[in-house]
Amino acid sequence: MPTYVVLSNFTEQGVSKIKDTIKRSEDFKKAAKEAGVTVKELVWTLGQYDLVSVIEAQDETAVAALGLNVAKLGNIRSQTLRAFTAAEMKKILEKVA
Repeated sequence: MPTYVVLSNFTEQGVSKIKDTIKRSEDFKKAAKEAGVTVKELVWTLGQYDLVSVIEAQDETAVAALGLNVAKLGNIRSQTLRAFTAAEMKKILEKVA
């Protein structure tokens, strides 16, 4: 199943309601499950990003819809990256001339 890394930052609204961040993360996991997306990991970070999530989904459509549903809540802005396992990278490299 394809893996994605989601890098997120709190918006001003998200920071003003920071005490709800744990509850929002649980709501995110529930919404992800309902959308057919598995949250493998969700951590709060220091540095350039406030949150990092690792998710799995059958396709980009499910990931995109989940991302848009989360974005419209206004608490975070995210950037989603497609990630590849070593096995997937091996298959990719076999096609490199």
